[in-house]
Amino acid sequence: MQHKRLLITGGSGFIGSYLVPVLLDKGYEITVLTRNQEKTAKHFNNRVTVAGYDMEHLEPPDEQHGFDVVINLAGQGITNKRWSAEIKSQLRESRLQTTHKLVEYLQRSTNKPELFISGSAIGYYGFQRDLALNEQALNEQASGDNSFASRLCSDWEHEAQPAEALGIRTCYLRTGIVLGNNGGALSKMLPAFKLGIGGPMGTGKQWMSWIHINDLVGIIITIINNTEIKGVVNATAPNPVTNKVFSSTLGRVLKRPAFFPMPALVLKLLLGEMAIELLLSGQRVVPKRMLDAGYKFQYTELENALRNLLLIFVR
Repeated sequence: MQHKRLLITGGSGFIGSYLVPVLLDKGYEITVLTRNQEKTAKHFNNRVTVAGYDMEHLEPPDEQHGFDVVINLAGQGITNKRWSAEIKSQLRESRLQTTHKLVEYLQRSTNKPELFISGSAIGYYGFQRDLALNEQALNEQASGDNSFASRLCSDWEHEAQPAEALGIRTCYLRTGIVLGNNGGALSKMLPAFKLGIGGPMGTGKQWMSWIHINDLVGIIITIINNTEIKGVVNATAPNPVTNKVFSSTLGRVLKRPAFFPMPALVLKLLLGEMAIELLLSGQRVVPKRMLDAGYKFQYTELENALRNLLLIFVR
């Protein structure tokens, strides 16, 4: 049986660093688009083929067959810096431009891939300030709003849509708060919680739709193998929690107090619009499409997920 050939953007980022080794161990042949080819090749112990982002000259490892799957994970970290006009422009460009170029590559390709997985995020659903709306579970059919994050995700997905017209099975992976080691949201939370000065943000009533990195990898592999899955896919665990519950659970796992709240006013002063949209508001998102497809989550409960990731601290 011939193994599939994959093209991945953002392969050396937080999610890709977990995903690529798993795919390699399963026998997939992987080409990673990267701006630092030498560093990326070393990162994966020279087990991947690396190529630059100049897609006009991109050649698949097997010209007769081309790539079987294209996975687009590229995008500047949305919480890395306060959202100035310049940063917001960079966030859009890093997502939309790469996706646009990928689709142009697909349009030029003689041998089209079977599948295009294009990254997105649950920010698509906007930020829910209305507590009554905040209680509603949002599946893949829910709509967005006019917030920056929602418009960013909507435009990001729009750039990927022409792939469908090429006859390529296309999935829009709306990722929640990914929990893993060596990066992601957890790495930003841990310093304060380890010191015992962590706690809820604002009222703590906002929902946090999280997912363990192993389940995110599992969902991507399931999408590759299950040809019935297409369109929007929420990549979140089945049981989202409020920020208050998340904070208390993290404190309990670390055996540290977690009752020092971060006032909303302070967050707004420090982070501005980003705090309002991403930290003080939230969405109660559920992965209906993956559950309907029969995917079995390894981590359905937050405490189990955190204990797995923070084993070194809970012994």
